[in-house]
Amino acid sequence: MLPFITFKQFLNDLRRQKLRSALTMFGIFWGSCAIVLLFAFGQGLTEAQLTSQKGMGDNIAIFWPGVTSQEFKGLSKGRRIRLTEEDCELLKKSSVTVSRISPEYRRHSIPLKYGKNNTLRNIIGVWPEFGIMRNLIPEFGSRFINQRDMAERRRVIFIGNILKTDLFGAEEAVGQTVLLNGTPFTVIGVMKEKVQNSSYGGRDSRTVFMPASTFRSMWGHRYINNFVIQARPEYSMLQARREVYETLGAKYRFDPEDREALGVWDTSRGFEFLKNFFAAFQAFLVGIGVSTLITGGIGVSNIMNVVLEERTKEIGIKMALGARKSYILTQFILETLLITGVGGFLGFLFAWAVVSVIPLLPFPDLEQMIGTPRVSLLSGIMITALLGVIGFFAGIFPARRAANLQPVRALKLF
Repeated sequence: MLPFITFKQFLNDLRRQKLRSALTMFGIFWGSCAIVLLFAFGQGLTEAQLTSQKGMGDNIAIFWPGVTSQEFKGLSKGRRIRLTEEDCELLKKSSVTVSRISPEYRRHSIPLKYGKNNTLRNIIGVWPEFGIMRNLIPEFGSRFINQRDMAERRRVIFIGNILKTDLFGAEEAVGQTVLLNGTPFTVIGVMKEKVQNSSYGGRDSRTVFMPASTFRSMWGHRYINNFVIQARPEYSMLQARREVYETLGAKYRFDPEDREALGVWDTSRGFEFLKNFFAAFQAFLVGIGVSTLITGGIGVSNIMNVVLEERTKEIGIKMALGARKSYILTQFILETLLITGVGGFLGFLFAWAVVSVIPLLPFPDLEQMIGTPRVSLLSGIMITALLGVIGFFAGIFPARRAANLQPVRALKLF
């Protein structure tokens, strides 16, 4: 019976004080809406940036040859380290922590021609494992380089999706013959479009990949430009890096602690930094929403104090007729919870509508920038809990004042 009476009283207050009630609920509405939107967009932005970071590869490290900076076993510093494909084979056979490895041979601004279309592109010679490590996923009906291409030194290439458009337009690229530096090559695969916000030699979408064996036979390179490794899941990249330095340090006789002998870019460290940064950023955004909601709760508490002043005589009559303190206390708390609940529910619905409309907007690059925001179960649970706490504390103080009124004094005031 009490909830029905409380709800009826709530509707009567809304009718009598429309503006005041609307402004009170707006604070809760905006706070709830802010939490949901900030949580949804923060999560979408985090996922977009982490996905973009993984565009170059997941849990990989790139090593470059360097110059020793320390003396080691009688050898002077300043020795140049030059890496070969045999070093990659050594690491592949002997390493415990490395799951995949591939050398990279590079040539820049090589002429590429198909029909009347001409362009200058970067050419990279790699092993088949390179495609998996670097997330070079072939489009349907195409493939990446395989071991048979390597063994037979086939003149085949795998190209980026933008390069495919530049050369072939809407025409099918797989199976076509192009002239690379005047030599005919067959296109065996086209990269599926991916988000990539970092690179070390140009974007994959504009690059040409060929078997390392074919690359060597064309240009006669003895030394590789760099090599890429991927650590096994049970080992950290730090352990894999240490093993690489120890293995190659033993071969080329440099100190494994000499970080100048081999340059390295550990992408997993950048990924962890971004992950922690966006977690803190998302917590900051949600904190702003929570602060807004608490401010709205303070407004509700103030309004309930005003309501108490207006209904002092009514409370006195109820208590004179036998109403208990618990009845008055419960009624005021329930009214406060109704105000916060209605405002919170409307805010949640509005935020959900905004998040639902975002993917429908005609901006193709919007998803890459902010990701796909979505309302999560966690945000709904968090708002429900916060509204309950805020509603309780916003109502408990005016409710206690109302419950502690003396009937005679309450009636005497009006």
